[in-house]
Amino acid sequence: MADWNDTSRNAQRLGSVPRAGGDVAGRAGYDEGLRKHMLSIYNYMGSAVLLTGIVALLFVNSPLFAMAFNAVATPAGTVVQPTGLGWLITLSPLAVMLFWWFGAQRASTGALQVAFWAFATLFGLSLSTIFVTYTGESVASAFFSTAAAFAGLSLWGYTTKRDISGWGSFLVMGVIGLLVAMLLNAFVFQSGAMGLVISVLGVLIFAGLTAYDTQRLKNEYSVVRGTEMAGRAVIFGALSLYLDFINMFLFILRMFGSRE
Repeated sequence: MADWNDTSRNAQRLGSVPRAGGDVAGRAGYDEGLRKHMLSIYNYMGSAVLLTGIVALLFVNSPLFAMAFNAVATPAGTVVQPTGLGWLITLSPLAVMLFWWFGAQRASTGALQVAFWAFATLFGLSLSTIFVTYTGESVASAFFSTAAAFAGLSLWGYTTKRDISGWGSFLVMGVIGLLVAMLLNAFVFQSGAMGLVISVLGVLIFAGLTAYDTQRLKNEYSVVRGTEMAGRAVIFGALSLYLDFINMFLFILRMFGSRE
């Protein structure tokens, strides 16, 4: 659909004077549509975070948890060792991510919604181990710290006049480097100091992604508004912000969390 001020531009090309207040009304309509679009994204994202937390709490307090994970006390704190079922649960979100990477573009809006809620549910099952590894106070503190940081960063990304689209490629490279470093530290170095550095970098990278994704989704509205892609864009946008929130939460928890 044409941009909100196309009518006035066309009128100027024809040499006529646009109706007084036309641009103001058009801008107001665009802003209202943008507000509803972003609110839908935040509603999906917030509901997914809530679903993940509820599923994690229910699962860790169910008999099935003991079948999937063994909690072992060590001098450094409780360590969770997955059984075969535990590994299946831990890796299950990756199966849904494969769908997002390779099949989402061809999927219907309904299929995307199912995949989105399935991903949030499976992530809840895999994240249930944090309630055994860390104290409840640490989990709550990390969650509210993340919520405050996310709100501030997303607000800044939405309102800033600065174009931060150039951050995208650097942040993606940062995520790739972060994954490589985490694997190396898990299987090779096993260094606590390196783990702390990784956590700090993780918080910074996903903080940047929160602001970047918010601005990207705001700018994307001008392309998808009034089209059949708008509903799909809401789900894709919610997934991006959901992943930013969850990852920032996990890195904050690893930095400041007290182990059981």
